[in-house]
Amino acid sequence: MKIFRNIALMLSSILLTHFSWAQIKQVKFEQLDSLQKAEERPVVVFLHTSWCKYCSLMKNTTLKNKEVEKLLNQKFYFISLDIEEKSDISFRKHTFKYKPTGTTTGVHELAEQLGTVKGKLAYPGICFLNADSEIIYQREGFLSSKAFSYILTNLL
Repeated sequence: MKIFRNIALMLSSILLTHFSWAQIKQVKFEQLDSLQKAEERPVVVFLHTSWCKYCSLMKNTTLKNKEVEKLLNQKFYFISLDIEEKSDISFRKHTFKYKPTGTTTGVHELAEQLGTVKGKLAYPGICFLNADSEIIYQREGFLSSKAFSYILTNLL
């Protein structure tokens, strides 16, 4: 019985080392000023909706990839922004608000500012900001972990 327990403990510890429990560290727009003062980093803003299947796919595959997690956690500040967020967001000395576009629909002003590509708000979308919160790169549509890792590596 004791041998069985020891073998089970050894196997479980071996198996657990192959699973990643890490997650992407997320920050809020309101934290960026103080974070940038402590350590300047580019910012990655992931724009999404709760009902978009490609957004969900990107959350559950690309953003859970070990290499992507590692790059985002070590080299960037990461913000996840639902384009239909209803609460006000203070950023760059401005308060951005939710704008209703219909009786049950709407879009957040900050999502429009960061996610509009070629005159259209796209999601899922990625917006990269420099340490001064200026847009340096935007990308619309689903990104695989390989494509996202490539962008993250080459934007530094």
